[in-house]
Amino acid sequence: MSRTRTALALGLAAAGALSVASVTATAAPAPLAGSTTVTPAGHSFKATLSGKATLKAGSVTVTCTVSASTGTVPAAPGNQNASGPVSSPISPPTYSSCTSSIFGVTPTVTTSGAWSVSMQNGSPITATMTVPAGGLVVQTTGLATCTVTAAPTAPANVAGTWTNGAPPSLTFTNASVPVTVTGGFGCPTSATSSVFNAVYKVTDTTDPAQQITVGP
Repeated sequence: MSRTRTALALGLAAAGALSVASVTATAAPAPLAGSTTVTPAGHSFKATLSGKATLKAGSVTVTCTVSASTGTVPAAPGNQNASGPVSSPISPPTYSSCTSSIFGVTPTVTTSGAWSVSMQNGSPITATMTVPAGGLVVQTTGLATCTVTAAPTAPANVAGTWTNGAPPSLTFTNASVPVTVTGGFGCPTSATSSVFNAVYKVTDTTDPAQQITVGP
């Protein structure tokens, strides 16, 4: 190939690369979130654990069989959002009847602060539980004395899904939660995140004959 043709080919290749880079740099932004409505407006609800909740940090898994939280759907028009999720404050979830995967170790879970849950209509309906900074602490006693703090430096969003039904359910499947772990032998001090699994059934406590529902 002549020098002229080689230069031309290199020039065309460079132009093509620039075109691809330009298209990539100016890619269209993600579409805006759709509308969300949570009903009945102003009704109180209770989320009760179905089965068990697990929090796994490193090689240690804490399992609890009792957990609950309460909240209230915002009053109208706050229960509607034309372009995003609807958020509700909830009480710090309580956790009890907890065991550890380490023999001879007993865990205790305490929660505090301003928790919330937001719902975004879609397919699936997404749910985000916000844990305030330091809002969940697991302390173990026995053969290993450890302290696991969730959302150690800032509030953390825990991703889940909502399913309408009778009753509706709030599910967290392998949701990632940032943590710090302190303690001595047997404690997973190198862990910086944990995995959370739980399913909650939600009941309308204002009118048990109705169901909390998320729609457009």
